[in-house]
Amino acid sequence: MSKKEVKKNKSKLLVTNKEKVLELEKALIDIADGEMIVTEHDTKVFPLKHTFADGVYVRQMSMEGGSCVIGAIHNHLHVWFLLTGCISVATEDVIEDYIAPCYVVATPGTKRVIYANEDSIFVNIHKNPNNNKNIEELEKEIVSASYEEYEEYINKNK
Repeated sequence: MSKKEVKKNKSKLLVTNKEKVLELEKALIDIADGEMIVTEHDTKVFPLKHTFADGVYVRQMSMEGGSCVIGAIHNHLHVWFLLTGCISVATEDVIEDYIAPCYVVATPGTKRVIYANEDSIFVNIHKNPNNNKNIEELEKEIVSASYEEYEEYINKNK
């Protein structure tokens, strides 16, 4: 996808604060014509690969071009890598385009809506100090489903 095409999509996705996230989600659905929108885990639409190393959990996700996913709110600072493809990532504050290969340090407490401008593979790297291999348990530590749940998590873990 050319930068001009990415900018065209980007102009449809303007968002300025948390209240605008729902509007953004609607805009993404319009852009993708309602196809391949996932707000929760669907490994059939977005295949996941889980890898574990000492103290580290690696989560790889593949996205088809034209699909988008509304992500959970990450509880911790972490790094993600875009291995292949081109994606647009919208948060409460900004919309940014990423063209592989690249990496990003992701701020905790941020909801992300990811639109795949073309087939893409990206990888999240999370801390896993207990070397837990139970994905459901890891997700309870790594992400929150809502801003309220994130605030509860932060207050509980001060």
